[in-house]
Amino acid sequence: MKNKSRSTKQRFVSQLAFDDRRVGAAAVYCSDGRYGEQMDEFLHVGLGLPRYDRVALPGGAACLAGHLVKAYYDKVALERQLEFLISAHSLTRVVLIAHQGCGFYKDVWTNGASVEQQQMDDLRAAAKLIATSNRQVAVETYFARRVDGKVLFEPWGSEAPAASSEVATQSLG
Repeated sequence: MKNKSRSTKQRFVSQLAFDDRRVGAAAVYCSDGRYGEQMDEFLHVGLGLPRYDRVALPGGAACLAGHLVKAYYDKVALERQLEFLISAHSLTRVVLIAHQGCGFYKDVWTNGASVEQQQMDDLRAAAKLIATSNRQVAVETYFARRVDGKVLFEPWGSEAPAASSEVATQSLG
């Protein structure tokens, strides 16, 4: 099958007007392109985030759960990216999304749990790490599941911002 993509040497001007207002939110999700448009639709329409900071990497936030052998360097990189975005863009909300059939989990040891259960555990661990380190940030977790040729997004939980008197004991870095 012939690739129909356009040459990268052609200029392109977006017909969408640029809006420099920030919405104070970021989304961390898997870089699997099969889910890209559905992720955008969910975040724009389902969660009402017209513009959000995007962080896409294999497995999404799974690397923050401590899979040292598979994702140590991704963990360090994602921690730095989130620290920057939270600080520089004044984020108050971070959305973490895992998806069905994620290739990241092919080589992850699940200790007998199903892959979906491992994804849930990983999202919880990642959400807790982010929320504990950033008192002003609410963290939400979702799972994207294929159903009848469409993608259903299920809420899997949230971590509310810590009370202002509480001291963060765990660092992202």
